[in-house]
Amino acid sequence: MSNLPGSEGKSKYVRETFNSIAKSYDLINTLMTFGLDKSWRRLAVKLSELKEGGTGLDVCCGTGMLTIEQARAAGPAGIITGLDFSENMIGIARQNTRDFSLKDNIRFIQGDAMDLPFENDVFDCATVGWGLRNVPDVFKAVQEMARVVKPGGMVISLDMAQPTAPVFREFYWLCFDRVIPAVGNLLAGNKKAYKYFYSSSRGFMRQQELADLFARAGLTETRFLNLCGGVVAIVKGRKPL
Repeated sequence: MSNLPGSEGKSKYVRETFNSIAKSYDLINTLMTFGLDKSWRRLAVKLSELKEGGTGLDVCCGTGMLTIEQARAAGPAGIITGLDFSENMIGIARQNTRDFSLKDNIRFIQGDAMDLPFENDVFDCATVGWGLRNVPDVFKAVQEMARVVKPGGMVISLDMAQPTAPVFREFYWLCFDRVIPAVGNLLAGNKKAYKYFYSSSRGFMRQQELADLFARAGLTETRFLNLCGGVVAIVKGRKPL
C-alpha cells in the first residue's frame, strides 16, 4: 500500500477493491477460515455486551454477517445499523438479510468510518470486523467508534492478527501469500485483491499494539483475545462512564 498517494489514495483503492469482490467475498471468507468466521463473529458480539432491545453499530459491515449477529443478540426490539464505504458490499448485505427474520430491525447505510454520520453517545456498542486494517487512520476510526458509543458501551474489533508461535507463524504467512490469492483468482477472478488482503494483514499492528491504541483513544478495560493461535484476534475496550 506504500505506493498509494496518502489516505485518499488508500480510501479509493479499498473501495474499488471491495466493490470488485463483493459477490464472492462471503464464500472465499468461509473457505479462508474453514467456516470458523461464524463462531468468531458470535463471540465478538457476545463480548460487545449487546442486550435484548439494544442499539448496535457495525462499522465496515461489508456483506452484513456481523451486523446479522448483532441483530440476533438485540432481538426483535433492537435496532442495528451497518455502515460500509463500498456500495457493492452494502448491496450484498441487503441481499443477505432479505429473508432474515429480523431484517426490519437492520438498516444499512453507505458511510465513512473516519467520519461517522451519527451524534455522540448513540449506540450501546460498536463493532468492526476485518475493517480497521483497511482504513487510512486506525486511531481516528477507533476514536469515531468510541465517540458514537454510549458511556459504558463496548467497542470491539475482530480482525487478522499476528501469530505468535515462530514455526506456525512462518507457515501461516507462506500459505496466506501463496494459497489465498490463488483461490481468489479462481473464484473471483481477482488475484490482486487477495494479494492486498495478505499485505494488509501482514502489515497490520500486533494485538497488543491495537489494544494500546484503544486505550489512547480513551477506552478502558482494553484487552485482546487470540483466536487460532493469533491468526485472528478480538480487541475490546469500554467507553468510560
